[in-house]
Amino acid sequence: MNSPSKLTIATRKSKLALWQAEHISSLLTSRYPGLQVDLLKITTQGDKILDVPLAKVGGKGLFVKEIEEALMDGRADIAVHSMKDVPTALPEGMKLGIIPEREQWFDLFLANEDFDLMTLPEGAVIGTSSLRRQSQILHLRPDLKVESLRGNLDTRVGKLTQGMFDAIVVAAAGMRRLGLSAPYEQGLVPPRFFPAVAQGALGIEYSAERTDLDELLGFMDHAHTRFCVMAERGFLTGLDGGCQVPIAAHARVNGNSLYLDGLVADELGERYILRHRTGKPKDAFSLGEDLAVEVLDAGGREILQEIYD
Repeated sequence: MNSPSKLTIATRKSKLALWQAEHISSLLTSRYPGLQVDLLKITTQGDKILDVPLAKVGGKGLFVKEIEEALMDGRADIAVHSMKDVPTALPEGMKLGIIPEREQWFDLFLANEDFDLMTLPEGAVIGTSSLRRQSQILHLRPDLKVESLRGNLDTRVGKLTQGMFDAIVVAAAGMRRLGLSAPYEQGLVPPRFFPAVAQGALGIEYSAERTDLDELLGFMDHAHTRFCVMAERGFLTGLDGGCQVPIAAHARVNGNSLYLDGLVADELGERYILRHRTGKPKDAFSLGEDLAVEVLDAGGREILQEIYD
């Protein structure tokens, strides 16, 4: 099969999205020195709405719809996404053909002073645009004040260092990819704090008909990451949830076993349903769906109905 001599990658325009697209581009040109790779930079609906918390905007695919349109009309060959932004249902004829090795998957608590989440002064203001983070913060510290924090990652870190917040919570992967830091950092990890579905993972989307791309890009696919991402997305699918609701999941592979944690909470963290399942990596997606049923039956259904209403 003939490989293409030129590829166009569709990407958002943010610094982090461009880093991700350029990272994939560099892997490709290192592997195929004669390959020309161009970036098509696109502004998505989610990039345009900066004055409203994402959870209030509603809808799925706020950061991918316009990028997928570029794939479908032929302006781009592939799209590089943050997997946590990708709805579980793809447009007809599209597929997530490649999932590279996952970066750090957890959240980071950032502060200007030597406080962690549990030692922040009572009533301190903590910034996040994520209902998932908000609910877990308030579950642990109901005395804190959570305020909306939107914008690109460097903008959010800048608002912290300018003193607009006592602390903020962001994804560790983005901080690492952009080389950003704060005076105080604390990793927020299980069993106390759980990440977004597929957090820290990238996905490469393209037309299911492009079998030439399967061959060209296949060297980047990472089996363990794919198993974990599929389990977490199976959980999200079973909940019929989007990335802007208080849903968290974390999967990990150990030997021949796949371990999955799944969480649904209300916006204030008062109702907090956490369950766990173990299965085989090959059954990753169905493991996630089964865990979703368990969480729904334990009270998650009522929580999500209230949020969606």
